[in-house]
Amino acid sequence: MKITKIKVKNYRLLKNFSIDLEEELSLIVGKNNCGKTSLLSIMNKSINSDKFLFDDFNLDFKAELEKLIEKHMSKETEKEYKPVGITLKLFIEYNENDNLANISKFMMDLDPDNKTIVLLFEYILTLDKLKQLREDFKKFKNSNRDLDYFLQKKHSNYFRVCKKTIEFNIQDKKENEDVFIDLKKEEKALKDVINYQCINADRDVSNKESGKPLSLLSSKIYRKIEADERQKKGIEGFKNALSSTDKELGKIYENIFQDVIKKVKDFGGIKPDDTKIKITSTLQHKELLEGNTTVMYEHDDKHDLPESYNGLGYMNLISMIFEIEILLNEFKKKKDEKPADINILFIEEPEAHTHPQMQYIFINNIKTLLKDGISRDDGEKRDLQYIISTHSSHIVAESDFDDIKYLKIENNGVIANNLKNLKEEYKDEQQNYKFLKQYLTLHRAELFFADKAIFIEGDTERILLPAMMKKIDQDDPKNPLLSQNISIIEVGNYSQIFEKFIDFIGVKSLIITDIDSVTGDIKKCRVADKDATITTNASLKFFYGSNKLEDFKCVALENMALKKNSKKKWVKNKNGHLLCVYQTEEENSKKEKYHARSFEDSFFHINRQFITDNIDNKNNFKSLKNKNCLKDTSKDAYDLSEECINKKPAFAIEILLNSETDDKGKQFTNWKIPDYIKKGLLWLKKDQN
Repeated sequence: MKITKIKVKNYRLLKNFSIDLEEELSLIVGKNNCGKTSLLSIMNKSINSDKFLFDDFNLDFKAELEKLIEKHMSKETEKEYKPVGITLKLFIEYNENDNLANISKFMMDLDPDNKTIVLLFEYILTLDKLKQLREDFKKFKNSNRDLDYFLQKKHSNYFRVCKKTIEFNIQDKKENEDVFIDLKKEEKALKDVINYQCINADRDVSNKESGKPLSLLSSKIYRKIEADERQKKGIEGFKNALSSTDKELGKIYENIFQDVIKKVKDFGGIKPDDTKIKITSTLQHKELLEGNTTVMYEHDDKHDLPESYNGLGYMNLISMIFEIEILLNEFKKKKDEKPADINILFIEEPEAHTHPQMQYIFINNIKTLLKDGISRDDGEKRDLQYIISTHSSHIVAESDFDDIKYLKIENNGVIANNLKNLKEEYKDEQQNYKFLKQYLTLHRAELFFADKAIFIEGDTERILLPAMMKKIDQDDPKNPLLSQNISIIEVGNYSQIFEKFIDFIGVKSLIITDIDSVTGDIKKCRVADKDATITTNASLKFFYGSNKLEDFKCVALENMALKKNSKKKWVKNKNGHLLCVYQTEEENSKKEKYHARSFEDSFFHINRQFITDNIDNKNNFKSLKNKNCLKDTSKDAYDLSEECINKKPAFAIEILLNSETDDKGKQFTNWKIPDYIKKGLLWLKKDQN
C-alpha cells in the first residue's frame, strides 16, 4: 500500500500543486522558495495537527476570499456555492497482497479493478460560516482595520477542518469531491492507515559548550525503545543496576540527612512510637536519562571529549541518525499496537553544515538504512516511503535519476515534474537521454538549483566568462550578474542535446556559440566571403531550423529569443527564456567593420591594440605563434585567429594575466568584450518577464 500522488490547493506557494511519489525514495529538488518546505508543512498540519494559520493561505486565494466576502450573493449563487479553502489529497493505491482491514472503512468503490482510494483533508469555509463572517466583518469594519487583520485573529472561527474519503472514477482517472464519506468519527482508523513523521531543516544542532542536543536525543531514543521486546534484556539490566544503586545511596542518605531528621524530631514533627521518616534514593530510569545522559567522542584510550567539541556537520549527521532511530520506533509503535499501513518519513535538507563527501555518504547509505522499512520481532512488517528535499547538487549527483522530482515556480504557483518523464520526451533519442542523465548527475547537478544558465562550447568561454560578467557589473551595478544564481555549463557544440531539459526546468538560458560560416562545399571561410552561404553550427541549425547564413546575419540578437510552442517546437518569441548568441558585425576603435566567425577572431578584431601592446614583452602572450602577424596591417582578424592561436585555453588565460585595473579599482579595463557576448549577458542579466 503506497501513496502515489499528492495534490494541494491554496496552501502558501502551492496554489494548484500535484506531485507523484515513488515506492521508496522521492527526492525533491528545486531553487530556493519553490515550495519544498510548504509540502512538508501541509502534510504535517493536515495529518497530525489541524492547526492552520491565516498566512498559510495562498496570496491569490486571499484575494479571492476578499472578493467573496465583499460581493453580494443571490439565492441562486448561494445554491451554486462550494466550500473554499486549503485542501490536501492523498492518492493511495493497494494490491491484493495488502491487508485491507483498516483501509476498507474508506473504500467507496467495490469494483475489484479500482485499487485507488483518495483521502481529502480540508480547511474550508462553508456557506453558513461565510454568511456569519460577512456579518461579523461588517461590524468590525468600524474599527478601521482591514480584512487581513480581522482574519489573522478570527479565521479559525469560520474555517473548519474536514477529513473525507472521496470517489475516484477509474474510467477517467479523476476524483469527485461531491461524493464522499465524512471521516469525523474515524480519526483512530485514519491513524491506523497513515503515520506521517518529519525531520525539519531547523534541527537543534549546535556546538556551543552549553548545548547538549545529541544527549537530549539519546533520552528520547530510550523512551521509544523501552517498550521494544528486542531491548527487554538490556532495559531490565538497566533497571536492576538502578535498584542496586538505590540501596547503596539509601545508606549514604541516612548519614547525610540525619541532622535534618533529628531537628524534625526535636520540633515535634516525629512523636515517640510513630513511624520514623527517612530519605531514600528512588532513581527513575526515564528521568535519569533525561538530564544525565551525555554523548561523548572517544579521542583515544584515555580521553573522552564532549559532543560540543565536534563540528556542526558531524553533529547534524549524528542528530539525523538519532532522529531517524526515534521515528522508526515511532512507526513501529508499542508492542500492543500494530504499525500503520502507510508509513511516510519526510527529511528536509539533510545536507545542513555537511561537506560534499559527507553528503555523498548520506544519500548512498540512507536507502540501506531505511530499506527494511518497519520490521518487528512479532512479525509485523510495513514498507517505508520517504521524501527528501535538498539543495545539494552532491546529493542529486549520487541519486537515482528516476527518483528526482523537480519543483519550479510557474504562473504564480509551483509545479512538480518527474525527471523520469524526460525519458518519454527523449523516446526517439535514447542515446541523448543516456548522455544527459550521466552528464547531469556526474558533472552538473547544480543546474537543478540555478535561476539562470549559460551553455558554452569550451575552455575559452569558461575561463573568460567570470571576467566578462565582472566588466558588465562594473559598468551597470544594478542586479549584478555575479550575484545571481547562474550555472555555467560546458557542452561543446552539443547544446541541442539539452534542449528538452532546458524547456523542462524552464530557467532562463543563454547559449554562446559560433556562427561557423562555410562555403556551399563546406569549406571554412570568412562570413563576408561571397561564397559563404551556410553555417555548420549544429545548435543554430537545430534551434532556428535553418543553416542559411543570411538568416543569421544582420539580425538583432534580442529578436532571436526562443520559446517552445504547443507543438513542442522552438519558435521566436520576445518573451522566450532561451537565446542563442553568435558573432555579429562589429566596429572596432578604428571604425573598421568586421563580422567574425569565431570567438578568437572577434576578440582580435576589437582588441588588436591590447594584444600588440603586450607582445613586445617576451613574458606576455607566450602561447601565441607568428607574433609578427599581429603587426602586419594586411592581416585581418580571421588571419590572426588562424595563424597566431596555438592553444585556445592558454590564450584565454593570458588575456586575464595581461588585464589591468584602473585607479578607481575597475578591473579588466584594457580590453573589450565581443559585442555578441556582451548583448547576450545583458539579456541574461534582466529578470524574466
